Amino acid sequence: MTKKIVIIGAGPGGYVGAIKAAKMGAEVTIVEKDKVGGTCLNRGCIPTKALLASSDVLTNVKEAKDFGIIIEGEIKPDINFMMDRKDKIVERLVNGIEFLLDKNNVKFVKGCGRIADRNHVEVIKDDNSTEELEADAIIVATGSLPAQIPIFPYDGKKVIISDEALNLREIPKNMIIVGAGVIGCEFGMFFNNLGTSITMVEMMDHALPLEDKEIGKEMEKVLKRKKIKLLLKSKIEKVEKTDTGVKAILDNGKEIQADMMLVAIGRKANTSDIGLEQLGIAMDRGRILVNEYMQTNVEGIYAIGDVVPGPQLAHLASAEAECAVENILGNVCKMDYRAVPRGVFTDPEVSGVGLTEEEALAEGYSIKKGDFAFRALGKAQAMGQFFGKVKIIADKKTDRLLGASIIGPHATDIIHELVVGVKYGLTAEQLGKVIHSHPTLSEAVMEALQDVNGQSVHKL
Repeated sequence: MTKKIVIIGAGPGGYVGAIKAAKMGAEVTIVEKDKVGGTCLNRGCIPTKALLASSDVLTNVKEAKDFGIIIEGEIKPDINFMMDRKDKIVERLVNGIEFLLDKNNVKFVKGCGRIADRNHVEVIKDDNSTEELEADAIIVATGSLPAQIPIFPYDGKKVIISDEALNLREIPKNMIIVGAGVIGCEFGMFFNNLGTSITMVEMMDHALPLEDKEIGKEMEKVLKRKKIKLLLKSKIEKVEKTDTGVKAILDNGKEIQADMMLVAIGRKANTSDIGLEQLGIAMDRGRILVNEYMQTNVEGIYAIGDVVPGPQLAHLASAEAECAVENILGNVCKMDYRAVPRGVFTDPEVSGVGLTEEEALAEGYSIKKGDFAFRALGKAQAMGQFFGKVKIIADKKTDRLLGASIIGPHATDIIHELVVGVKYGLTAEQLGKVIHSHPTLSEAVMEALQDVNGQSVHKL
C-alpha cells in the first residue's frame, strides 16, 4: 500500500525529503506558508552568496592593477542592481524547485501547517480556510528564525536582522554588527566592501567562535586588514535609538554610534504553534528531540533540520530528510554527524569538518597536527590569493583523521576530500598519499596531511 507522507516546511530539508519520498513511490504532500526553498534560498545561503559575489567582483576590480589590468574612471557599487540581481537568482531557483516538485507529483499546499494528531495535519490558508491532510507519517521541517533578544530594540529600520540586511537599498555609512560568527562576518565583509565602516561586537574571545580558535585568530587578521573594528570579550548592555541612528553602550562603559545595528547572534528553532506540545513530543530548549533515525518519541512523527539539536546547516537538513524518508519507507538509515562540512563565505573563505583542536582535546584525544600555508603554493601565488592555511587534527595513537579546518581561497570547495577522510576513518598517511594535480589549491590539503607525520616536502 502506498504510504502517505506530509511534510511541514519546504526548505532544503522539506523539499528534498518530498522529492526523495516521491521518487521512492510515496504519496507526498508538502505544506509551506511562504515560498519553497525556506530560509536558505529566500533569506539566507543563496541571497547572501549572491551579494557577496557582487562585492567580491568590486574588490577584484579595485585590485585589477595588481594583475596588470588598468581600469580608469570611478569605480562604485550599485546596491540596487546588486539587490535586483540577487532577487532574480532567488526567483530562478524557487521556480526550479517548484518545477521539480510538480514533475515528481508532490502536492503543494500553501498555508500554516499544524499537527492535529499523529495521522493528520491541519493547514490554515491565507483566506483563513482550512484543509485537513491525512498521513501515515509526518515530517516536521519548519526551520529556524533569527534569534532576537529584548535588549536589542528591533524595528527593521535602525535595528535590523539578516532579513532586512538582504534588502537594503542604501549603503549605510557605518554599522554595528552584534556577533562575529558566520552571519556577522559574512555581512560585515559585504558592507565593508561597499564602503561601510563596520564595528563588530563579540562576547567570545575570538572571531568565528564555533570554529577552531587558530582559524578564528586568522580571521581576525583579515578583519583588521580590511579595517573592520572587532571588539572581543565585549557585551552590549544597552541600545538606544537616536535621531541619526543607534547608540550601543558596552559593559565597559564605552559607547558606539552608527547609522544602524545588525543583530547577528544566531537562529532559533521555529517550533511554536505547530501542535507539538499537545502531542507530548519531547523537546529541549525549543528544539525537537529525535533519535538517530530522525524519529521523535511519538510514533510516525519525524523531525529534521534546524528544529532538531545540532548544527543549523542546509545540507545537513537535506541529509536528515533523506534519512527520515528512508526509515519511513522501510529501509534503515542512521544519521552520522561525524563528518558534516561547515562553511563561511567570507573573503577568504573558511571551512571545517569534524573536531576542532579544542574539541578533540576536550574529548580526551591525544592529537597530532599538520598545517600548510597557501602562500607556498604556485597556484595561490598566481591567483594573488595566498593568505591562509589548511590545518589537520589526527589521533596521535592511530593517525586517524579527527577534523580539519581551512581558511583561504575556495576553502568551502576543497574541504570535501577531508570530509571523506573523516567520515570513513582514513588516516593522515592514507589520504596524504593521494596524488594531487599540480598546480592546484588542493595541494595544500595534501601537504598538510603529510605534515601531520613530518613528511611535507614543501614545508621546512
